[in-house]
Amino acid sequence: MRKIDSRTIPWLSFLYLLAFLDRSSIGNAKLYGMETDLHISDTKYLLGLTIFFIPYAIFEVPSNVILKRLKPSVWLSVLMLLWGVVMTVQGLVHNYGGLMAIRFMVGTFEAGFFPGVNYYLSCWYKRSEFGIRAAVFFSAATVSGAFGGLLAAGLSKMEGVGGKAGWSWIFIIEGLVTVVAGAMSFWIIVDFPEDAGFLSEPEQVFVIRRLQGDAQFSAAGEKLRWKYIEQSLAEWKTYLSIIVYAGSDMPLYAFALFLPSIVSEARYSATPANLLTVPVYVLACICTCTVGFLADRYGNRGLWNFSCLCISAAGYIILISSRNATLSYIAVYLAACGIYPCIPNTVAWVSNNVEGTYKRSVSLAMVISWGNIQGAISSNVYRANQTPWYPLGHGLVLMYIGFGLISTLCLIFTLKTENARRDRGERDEVIEGTEGGSEKNGMFSSVNEARREKGDKWSGYRYTL
Repeated sequence: MRKIDSRTIPWLSFLYLLAFLDRSSIGNAKLYGMETDLHISDTKYLLGLTIFFIPYAIFEVPSNVILKRLKPSVWLSVLMLLWGVVMTVQGLVHNYGGLMAIRFMVGTFEAGFFPGVNYYLSCWYKRSEFGIRAAVFFSAATVSGAFGGLLAAGLSKMEGVGGKAGWSWIFIIEGLVTVVAGAMSFWIIVDFPEDAGFLSEPEQVFVIRRLQGDAQFSAAGEKLRWKYIEQSLAEWKTYLSIIVYAGSDMPLYAFALFLPSIVSEARYSATPANLLTVPVYVLACICTCTVGFLADRYGNRGLWNFSCLCISAAGYIILISSRNATLSYIAVYLAACGIYPCIPNTVAWVSNNVEGTYKRSVSLAMVISWGNIQGAISSNVYRANQTPWYPLGHGLVLMYIGFGLISTLCLIFTLKTENARRDRGERDEVIEGTEGGSEKNGMFSSVNEARREKGDKWSGYRYTL
């Protein structure tokens, strides 16, 4: 397993660092005169942020299906190459129309990466192992927040080089690094367990059998059937999980895109504002990995979600009521420590409760895509006419956190209720040659057939709380 960790987690985390850096660096570029040079108003800038999330949400589900059909080493690498090229071109735009077109294309090509990697990792690890891996992978977003501020402060010093503004070089350099990383990924990213070239045949069998022993009966592979996609679309857990995820995803994007502006409006200039975001993200990274580890070790992912959302709510309550720059800066730490751990923990929670490789790929993509469309809302809630305290933006973020709290409790209750019904035998199938069960739950020739056909609906499957 250490061998698998070393071949999957570090490189994918680095790639996600680049992805989140590329997507959120526009917030850093804004501080170095991008709006003035492109002759755009605050409203147009917000629309430039918004348009990214439309294709980003639309293309996540089909991308995950394609990922399962193709090799991850091919599909994920192609996506990186394309968005790296587009990101580089973003540093060359001269007007509002160019910015809008580029942001749309960045959203299109980045769409499949985050849900794709999370689904890919879920095909390698047991349910009790996935949370910390998802947290370490996602912690790259917090590292990118810290690194992005430092990088933007450094690249802005290239003002005038090649006749380009400092903010242009932020996009160009970051885009070129992504292109190189995408090209290298063809050889570095490994494929699914059943065809991973870096494992021997006995090692492949070992990985698949330990997953099947963890109630992942489809780990050895399954053929694409439309019914798996239909099951995801008709699954009540998926839609409730969407609300849970949106309750932290909208605050995440609002936080990442506007943290530099929030800090700068507290009477700090551009470079100090970017640098002051660094320790916020460092602490968020530590909290994200800690929660991922503890949730794997002790379970109760729902309660961890609820606790983290309460911490972030406390931070935003302070931000709404505070009129002191130092107090607001302290509240930002609370907000970050509550929001960031919820994202990988929710992804792990969803993945833990869906059996079937195609069903899980679609369910994860649906949850993440509908959560990410909230980024279109978060891009418009921090208005320039509400500086320096942004009461509307903070209030709407707090509202979403409230949605997350309520839906988390509902999901815990419904999963617990369903597990109790299975414990009482209310979901037992009729198995040929054995007594008991109900025909309404299905009739099967063997337990293995029931597992294979019903997935997480099988009476012996227990949901993770």
